[in-house]
Amino acid sequence: MNELPFTGERFVPGARGEIWVEHWHRYHFALRWVAGKRVLDAACGEGYGTALLARSAASVTGIDISAQAIEHAKAAYAGIANAAFACAPCTAIPLEDGSVDVAVSFETIEHLAEQERFLDELARVLTPGGVVLLSCPNKLEYADKRSYVNEFHVKELYREELAALVAARWPHSTWFAQRPSFFSVIAPEGGVAAGELVETDESDPAQAKATLSHPLYFVVAASREKACLDATAPALSVLADRGDWVHRDYEKVMGMLEESAARGESLEARLVLRDADVTRLGHELASLIAERDDIQRRLAEGHQALQAARAELAARALQLSEKQHELDARRGWRWWLRLPFIRLGILK
Repeated sequence: MNELPFTGERFVPGARGEIWVEHWHRYHFALRWVAGKRVLDAACGEGYGTALLARSAASVTGIDISAQAIEHAKAAYAGIANAAFACAPCTAIPLEDGSVDVAVSFETIEHLAEQERFLDELARVLTPGGVVLLSCPNKLEYADKRSYVNEFHVKELYREELAALVAARWPHSTWFAQRPSFFSVIAPEGGVAAGELVETDESDPAQAKATLSHPLYFVVAASREKACLDATAPALSVLADRGDWVHRDYEKVMGMLEESAARGESLEARLVLRDADVTRLGHELASLIAERDDIQRRLAEGHQALQAARAELAARALQLSEKQHELDARRGWRWWLRLPFIRLGILK
């Protein structure tokens, strides 16, 4: 069996992060509609959702445009007799008109340019009283507020845009909001018969609402007949992670952040010490530079004084040389003979 890689566009079991919570929850949420029904899973991908729905449905047909995904699904879920897979685009579903009781297609419409044709195909294969279950990102929360661009999405929708597309084909609809988060779940040991939602904010926990604010995804159940929705509309659906993976991963990430913060504080403290050392060394360097400049100034002054002394010595040496020459001259008899004439100014 060929394993499908996780590309970020098509979810595959084993992919980590909140994406698995989102995708698995939608299919578990859909189970209440499919018991004993003929079901279509449009854009089934790896086939895990088709296999899950087949547990209670009469039959499930999963279609996907990816031949690789369909080949994998046929091999991975070959043992499920009431599950079938076909390679086909969602805009050309290979089923007869009115042959499906429930059409499921999660996180599909935003990947398609031909959104109206896609919904027309779902309406075509559904029985008159059939139910369609759709989900898609809430563009306001998913993209706009997060400044996030998903490279695989062709056209994301605001609520009013999706509502218009649905209402044009199915006059009755029930809307649900989905947002992955941390929840405190209180449930009776015997199972949940009814539900309650309490949403508060940390800044004002005493104030509560019974609605889920700022949904990241819309999940819509729609039909041509209102009674088909009223019979199965749940009060609340909570997917609880038995392994508590998301919370453990959150704790792991928070621990890593705390370690990083501690390392950052340690580095900051070391930098402060380094800055103090640099400041101290700077002062010492400035003092040494001043001392060097003073020494150089004194050396220059000493050099000038030495030059002046040398010049003075040279002048005195010259004077001594002249005096010595005069003394030497006076020692000879010729000088004495010339002396009367020197005094008369006749000789020098």
